[in-house]
Amino acid sequence: QVQLVESGGGLVQAGGSLRLSCAASGRTFSSYTMGWFRQAPGKEREFVAAIRWSVGITYYADSVKGRFTISRDNAKNTVYLQMNSLKPEDTAVYYCAARLGYTAQVMGVNSYNYWGQGTQVTVSS
Repeated sequence: QVQLVESGGGLVQAGGSLRLSCAASGRTFSSYTMGWFRQAPGKEREFVAAIRWSVGITYYADSVKGRFTISRDNAKNTVYLQMNSLKPEDTAVYYCAARLGYTAQVMGVNSYNYWGQGTQVTVSS
């Protein structure tokens, strides 16, 4: 049973930084693609970033490119999302997601089988 547990959310001022963590358990994740998504009130869940665990290839939404960095720690089975230069429009619940293998639809919500419970990120202006 795959379990994903996010942490690290909170309230930060615009221009600040946060690091989200996603602790993964229940599998060996070397063959997985891990993603971060976010959902703001009244909006659909949207792709933020993803990483292919085995090779470390990363993908980013245009809206966060250059500000956010996704990474993984093999020893801790944890995926991180370092968020810098935060903007009020980054306010959302952030979700960690996982899927076995790679897909060309890496940015698609429906491409992922496993989800965490989410962590709130609020950026004040």
